[in-house]
Amino acid sequence: MAALSFGHDEEVDDDQEEDIDSKPSNKDVANEIKANLTKKKTIMKNPDVNTSFLPDKEREQKAIAERERLRKEWIDRQKAMKEEILEITYSYWDGTGHRRTVQCKKGDTVGSFLELVRKDLAKDFREMQNVSSDALLYVKEDLIIPQDISFYDLIATRARGKSGPLFNFDVHDDIRLGAVDARIEKDESHPGKVVERRWFDRNKHIFPASRWEIYDPAKKYGSYSIHGGEVNKKKK
Repeated sequence: MAALSFGHDEEVDDDQEEDIDSKPSNKDVANEIKANLTKKKTIMKNPDVNTSFLPDKEREQKAIAERERLRKEWIDRQKAMKEEILEITYSYWDGTGHRRTVQCKKGDTVGSFLELVRKDLAKDFREMQNVSSDALLYVKEDLIIPQDISFYDLIATRARGKSGPLFNFDVHDDIRLGAVDARIEKDESHPGKVVERRWFDRNKHIFPASRWEIYDPAKKYGSYSIHGGEVNKKKK
């Protein structure tokens, strides 16, 4: 005779319940398989393969730090150069030349230099006592140098004028032995002229003021000439 059960269908004896609880779920099985695969999978790097083109966070950070170090070093070097003392030979020009010298820093602008010149000239030239530095012009190698340009700008760019370099401020002649190659520019430096604007306005149609023009950093002054005659060409 079949045994009768008075329990509900969902009732399960204790042994069966323990068996069900002890069985792993699908998620547990998947995690275990993944862990085993991770353990078995080993990535080996071939030392003979060039991987420098691959992204490398540590290498990129080192490169950034090195660029920053070089940038700071360059800035510090430029600051030090701008503080260097520069002795400038100039000629106060009122129709005749009066050669003098003054000292300033390489980082000073032409405007600052003209103020020093004005104070220096005021000791011996009465007309300089009643003018401002804005009323003066600095003419170097037949070019009127704007007052906002610094001497460091001229030196760093090795700027050139119509009749010589703009980055030399002493006075010397080009002395060469033997045959002179006309393709190589002259190594001469002439004293820059300091003139009053009023004098220039009255005499700009007369030599040498007729040759003067405002310096343009973007313009190439390709040949050196005196009195309109070509003397030398820059090396090509």
